[in-house]
Amino acid sequence: MPIPGPALRDDGGVGAISDAGGLHLYQLWLHAEYGGVVRFQLPGAGVAVSVSDPLVLEQTARVNERPASLFAFLEPFCEAGNLQVIGAEEHAPWRRVLLETLAGRPSHERHFGEFVSLVEGLAERWDVGGAGRSAVLLQKELTALSLRMICAYALGGASSAAVDAEKVVDAFEVVLSEDDGTTRASLALDHLRSTVDRVIAAREESDQGADRSDLIGALLTADTSPARIRDTVMVIMLAAHHTTGVAVSWTLHLLGRHPEVAERVAAELDRVLGDRSAPDYGDLRELTYLDMVLKESMRLYPPGPYGARETTEDMVLDGADGTYEIPAGTTVFYPFWAVHMNPDHWPEPERFRPERFTPEAVAERSRFAYVPFGLGPRSCEGAGLAMVEAQLTLAVLLKRFRFRPVEGHEVTPVERFVLWAADDIPMVVTPRDGA
Repeated sequence: MPIPGPALRDDGGVGAISDAGGLHLYQLWLHAEYGGVVRFQLPGAGVAVSVSDPLVLEQTARVNERPASLFAFLEPFCEAGNLQVIGAEEHAPWRRVLLETLAGRPSHERHFGEFVSLVEGLAERWDVGGAGRSAVLLQKELTALSLRMICAYALGGASSAAVDAEKVVDAFEVVLSEDDGTTRASLALDHLRSTVDRVIAAREESDQGADRSDLIGALLTADTSPARIRDTVMVIMLAAHHTTGVAVSWTLHLLGRHPEVAERVAAELDRVLGDRSAPDYGDLRELTYLDMVLKESMRLYPPGPYGARETTEDMVLDGADGTYEIPAGTTVFYPFWAVHMNPDHWPEPERFRPERFTPEAVAERSRFAYVPFGLGPRSCEGAGLAMVEAQLTLAVLLKRFRFRPVEGHEVTPVERFVLWAADDIPMVVTPRDGA
């Protein structure tokens, strides 16, 4: 049967997305109007098929190609070919190298102490020891923190100290927001490349140069070209500092608006940590309610709001309303936010309810109803590391502080490389003891 969707427009769909207020809001409207499988015009990809039904999503999970045009914005970071769209045969061994390092518990434990020091350093800067303070811009502060953490992970604490995280964050912003080829964008890209080259060189010269338990060490011992090493480090730095930083920012935003949930998190932290200001690696497993809160916030505000694949052969998808034929070469669009807001799988989807992630509730749902890190062979290799960083950051900050929204400031999500808050997320931070 034909796939439902709005009438095609001469502007390639740009106007419909603009009228809706952005692609993320347009996707919510499309799936509310037409169901779990929708045909629509996606600028840069022609006519695409968007899937918000988890049961249909599962049928596409093995597709291992991406539409190159939608990931062209990452080409400035990649001299050896865009890492996001390399073919399946080349992608598979590269992915294995990353998973061996980024997903490995020994690697997480090895760097956990460095992560704790970085988060506690931020907390010390915020702690004024009084009844209140001026607003903190969460996205700005926490993306910089996340970048310092990924630098520490890749390079080791001593080398990462030589990296000006704020300048690197600003350089990423310039490259992503300005047209490639402008003087400002070229200078920002040069700064990023020289920074990565410097830290790789420092890593090679260190006495841990061949240690596969960190990113640079794993890449240096793999059969990988120098250009591919640099590309990989740059893309991971970009992805890691944006996604983890905004995930923690959105979580604190939600807790500020649900103080009863924040108090329950604080009580769990007091019970598990006692008088300690930060968890050990093993404590994270005991912070079950904090984990539920983080996952629910990533459902409501998935850091990466979209994904996409390109079919290499004809497919037949069985949906709730019928069977759809998808020809080879079709862009299959994954609107993660619309998947997470699908009322057939998430009752009252707009509500913030961490209890959706109890083991019993999770067991009753399709595992493709919750996909904050993507799905299939192109899912995020750093998902495990990102969760460790986010849980640790939240544990340290919520053990120490309460967060209160700034009155009169409207927090508006907009899609960029990640699901970003326009005008940041300012919050008033007060010490728990003096709140």
